Amino acid sequence: MPLLSMRAATLLALSVCFDSANAQDRVVPARPLPTPSDISSGLQALVAKPPPADFSQWPNTSQGWAERQRSSEASGTKTAIAMADRLHVTVTPMVMGGVRVFDVMPSDLAPANRDRLLLQVHAGCYVLGGGEASTVEAILMAAFGHYRVIAIDYRMPPAAYFPAALDDVVAVWQDALKAHKPSQMAMFGTSAGAALALAAMFRARDQGVPLPGALGLGAPMADLTGVGDSFATNAMIDNVLVSREGFCEPAARFYANGHDVADPLLSPIYGNLAGLPPAILTSGTRDLLLSSTVRLHRKLRQSGVNAQLQVFEAMSHAQYLRDDTMPETREVFEEIASFFDRHLSK
Repeated sequence: MPLLSMRAATLLALSVCFDSANAQDRVVPARPLPTPSDISSGLQALVAKPPPADFSQWPNTSQGWAERQRSSEASGTKTAIAMADRLHVTVTPMVMGGVRVFDVMPSDLAPANRDRLLLQVHAGCYVLGGGEASTVEAILMAAFGHYRVIAIDYRMPPAAYFPAALDDVVAVWQDALKAHKPSQMAMFGTSAGAALALAAMFRARDQGVPLPGALGLGAPMADLTGVGDSFATNAMIDNVLVSREGFCEPAARFYANGHDVADPLLSPIYGNLAGLPPAILTSGTRDLLLSSTVRLHRKLRQSGVNAQLQVFEAMSHAQYLRDDTMPETREVFEEIASFFDRHLSK
């Protein structure tokens, strides 16, 4: 039996169990999951991959998490270096607000962006993607959006737990305000990075610090409490996060270190969204966090925030970060850059 059919059969069995406990639960039959023909060949290759066999395995000691972190950083750094070379982007380490960051500069900075600055908060479920690996999304934005970007290499567990990452993002934002008008800057990130960007808005607002002119929120980890339809509908369909039993949620709870995950600084969908900057949100139809993205978009709109949603066919979680040669990747970042251009002052 093909792997995805086996996964679907497992979900069917689980659905039957749930159905016996709750008459409102629906049983979904096992069925093939074809790869769409109207997406790029690069995205087709990503879509066709099975979920990682070890998706539900994670470390159970601080040493184990640190080893996983080092391995991820080494792999991600190779990816970032190769990507920067292909896309003619320079990456320079520096320090802002006492936090290690990377200054990411395209070879073709747009004239309209000479006084603008973007701050990027990296993905990685709060525990992965640090070091030079943190620059991947910044490199893509610099190359396709023609902006200068600061990639924030925030602290992560087991070296530092909640709210250390948030503190670092806010510290860099406050430092950036010394040289730039808030209206000239935007903050963006994917997954945990998007959640941290939102939490930074809450913290800055509470401290009376000006907010940026725009936000970019990619597949945000906006709700760690498990609420959201796509946690069920896209379970075993998303071949990156795979399911709530996968790596990312335990990693986020490791970062939370016993703190209530319903706190808006960890699940920002429960925060006061009124008065936040205009925001563009990105997801895919197979993303486990599609509902988190859609629900956040609706709550932003209901709070009076100018919010735009873009959803890409067949993409699992944040697959636009996986391949810089895919036309969908370019489109994601060109859309975000265009949104920023409309909302940032020059």
